[in-house]
Amino acid sequence: QVQLVESGGGLVQAGGSLRLSCAASGIRVITQTMAWYRQLPGKQRDVVATLLSGGTTYYTDSVKGRFAISRDNAKNTLYLQMNSLKPDDSAIYYCNEPGTWPANSFVLHPWGQGTQVTVSS
Repeated sequence: QVQLVESGGGLVQAGGSLRLSCAASGIRVITQTMAWYRQLPGKQRDVVATLLSGGTTYYTDSVKGRFAISRDNAKNTLYLQMNSLKPDDSAIYYCNEPGTWPANSFVLHPWGQGTQVTVSS
């Protein structure tokens, strides 16, 4: 059974940085397309960043140049480095394997608990 465990969120001031981690079990992040999502209260989960198995990355426009998705194959962990954070980045962040391309909120595995990111102004 696939399990995804997100961590690394927290409270940070605008302009600060955080690195989120997604520890995966039951799948190999190196062989799968993986993505980070975020969700605001009452809203659907939106794709933030996608990492293809071949290494190509995609970002939603609002985070381009500020966020970077990567993986550690030995640790089987997906990361999201978030720099120059803005209050609008505040959300619960999740990782998962997209079930479609382009990636949307349809995913292949159960959602983890997510990790809360709060950016104060």
